[in-house]
Amino acid sequence: MSLALRALPFLILPAALAGQAPTDTVELNPIVVTATRIPTPADGVPVAVTVIRGTELRERGLRTVAEALRSVPAASVVTTNAYGSQTSLFLRGGQSNYVKVLIDGVPQNAPGGAYDFANLTTDNIERIEVVRGPVSVLYGSDAVTGVVQIFTRDGGGPTQGRVAASGGTYGSGALDATISFSSDGLDSINNQFRNEVLSGRVRLHPDRRTDAALSVRYGDALYHFPRDYRGVVVSNNQHQLERGPSVGLDLGHAFSDRVEGRLTAAWHRANYQYAIGKNGPADTMTFPYASSDWITRVGVDARANVRLPARDVLTVGTALEREAMAGTTLDGSRSRTNGAIYLQGVTSPERPVDVTIGARLEDNERFGTYATYRAGVSVRLAEGVRAIASLGTGFKEPSFFENFATGFVRGNPDLRPEHSRSWEAGLEYRVPGRAVLRGTYFGQRFVDMIDYNATPVSGESNYSNVARASADGLELGARLMPEGRFTVGASYTYLSATVTRSGFDSSSGALLAAGQSLVRRPKHSAWLDFAYGSAHRGTVSLAMAYVGERQDRDFSVPSSPRVPLPSYVRVDFAAELDVLLPQGSAPGVAISGRVENLLDHPYEEVKNFPARRRTIFVGGELHFGGR
Repeated sequence: MSLALRALPFLILPAALAGQAPTDTVELNPIVVTATRIPTPADGVPVAVTVIRGTELRERGLRTVAEALRSVPAASVVTTNAYGSQTSLFLRGGQSNYVKVLIDGVPQNAPGGAYDFANLTTDNIERIEVVRGPVSVLYGSDAVTGVVQIFTRDGGGPTQGRVAASGGTYGSGALDATISFSSDGLDSINNQFRNEVLSGRVRLHPDRRTDAALSVRYGDALYHFPRDYRGVVVSNNQHQLERGPSVGLDLGHAFSDRVEGRLTAAWHRANYQYAIGKNGPADTMTFPYASSDWITRVGVDARANVRLPARDVLTVGTALEREAMAGTTLDGSRSRTNGAIYLQGVTSPERPVDVTIGARLEDNERFGTYATYRAGVSVRLAEGVRAIASLGTGFKEPSFFENFATGFVRGNPDLRPEHSRSWEAGLEYRVPGRAVLRGTYFGQRFVDMIDYNATPVSGESNYSNVARASADGLELGARLMPEGRFTVGASYTYLSATVTRSGFDSSSGALLAAGQSLVRRPKHSAWLDFAYGSAHRGTVSLAMAYVGERQDRDFSVPSSPRVPLPSYVRVDFAAELDVLLPQGSAPGVAISGRVENLLDHPYEEVKNFPARRRTIFVGGELHFGGR
């Protein structure tokens, strides 16, 4: 491709979009639900919250939630390499299983907190809310360093639809009617990826006091990968599959002007399969193996919101959840039941001093009762200026494997939950409709971290609560809208995440060695993005991410020593142009393009797994009745 053609989008699109009506794609004070489970303006909650709207996702051409989360302060997204490969989120320096993931209120994590973001697409998303800090008071286990909740679009408003197709580098192709994405991968053999998703949501209002919403999502993702844990190409048939449905029901009824009842029911069932076979008749090194497990989470949450004088709200709730795992990994099927009661008080955000306080008592069938709390305050110091502070605790239950594994690895049924103590304080300045600037200091202490012992005493378990760690840092962020067509976002995060008590292996190269950094967490990271658009012609955006040096382990060396991963800068560009607007029954036509890693920089997010180089997507779309 010639230099002139590469520069063409930058030269044409701003001129094509100039002089058009402003687009309303960025909301500087959005309504937030996840932080308190009560719809509240963002400037009324005493914790750090980021809201990413679905319109932003589509304008930036983002296909996965993981890519969207890269713009969140203190969020470190780590992808092994190709599409479909293991993708983890480290929020504020915590473990990757310390973040609860919800889709329309339905938990997506495996019991014990593990979640792979590789297959979570942005199709049908209304918005993403990211709450940083412990939220176990409202959501129970796994919400140690935060919650990521995806809200899907319902069927309200005028009739509309879209059909889009795109293709690009690495043999990638997508068809969005529901959504189907495929890629040939980075490696020359056995690196194909296929991801198919069906998603829908409907909301009803039987009367003016009652509302109901039903959401359904089904995913089926198959990923082939030739590399082992060392990053060495070893297999031409190794693959994994994840599939299953997620169903959520949300009911609400206002019994009076002061009392509202809400009930959320959730069902999530996922099948995880893995298989590897010999590369051929002469292969004597590969041990054929296959596994298949079904994990089910069924839960119900009932709560009452009581509106007190001066618009304060008292929430009283109870939750019950049944978790189960059956298949080949464990010796038989296993299950456990968790129950909880919780209480939260939220004062009116219109007060000069706004207070949020809550507590939860969890009753876990495996480890017994556990109490958590959270308290926060927001003080308005001057017009547009407020100070915030909060503190709280969070916890994460052990996984089924850590509790019940048998054979070569022995689980420990007496494990305690991992838990945290956290606090944060910050200042925020807002110019309504124009700017938001915020700085937040946070501190976290992680206790009773579960570690694996490779050489236990005969008959003893491989897992115990032994390690501790801390994560302290500073988040600086700004979102500016100088005028309606143009927005700028910037953030910087400083993070010090350190092991304070060793696990079983205390050598300097170990994963949990005292005095060493927690791996794959950069000390310095930054984000900068620009967006320019029109409601009637399209958008253009540019994003730059800086990820500083961080520690990882090199498993290709027998001792698996710690090694530094060099810092890198990644630049992404996206554009969308409406060629024809829909008129009557005639569809509108749009073309789009996205370039990831525009400067084609080589880098690694995991040692010995090269990240994707310059990746180009080009596509077209037919849309009916608006977008």
